[in-house]
Amino acid sequence: MAKVINIGEFTGEIVEEKYNPLIKRKEITIKITHIGKSTPSRGLIRIEVAKYYNADIEKTFVRKIETDYGIGVSTAYIHIYDDLERAKKFEPEHIIKRNEYALQAYQLEQMQKQQEQTQEEGGQ
Repeated sequence: MAKVINIGEFTGEIVEEKYNPLIKRKEITIKITHIGKSTPSRGLIRIEVAKYYNADIEKTFVRKIETDYGIGVSTAYIHIYDDLERAKKFEPEHIIKRNEYALQAYQLEQMQKQQEQTQEEGGQ
């Protein structure tokens, strides 16, 4: 039976997990079920996978998210490095920037949701 990971309100199944000793990284493939909802954000996936593996978020990179058309299932490809310097050496610059931006966008979205909830509670 495959390992199951919670990604926000979605459920993911770890399809493949292997360690690459030459590059010193863990390579993970996760199938995420999100029927009737949009594809989970790169920032959310990055945070939840880092938590699940007890890894530093700065060493965790979502390489790619492929969504199957009309099914509500996405496949995410993630790399978790042992060392940040190795990550900078092997990950393309656009992947590093994309992951940094996605994390900032997700954190901003969470702050806005929290502020809205606080305002709703205060207004009642």
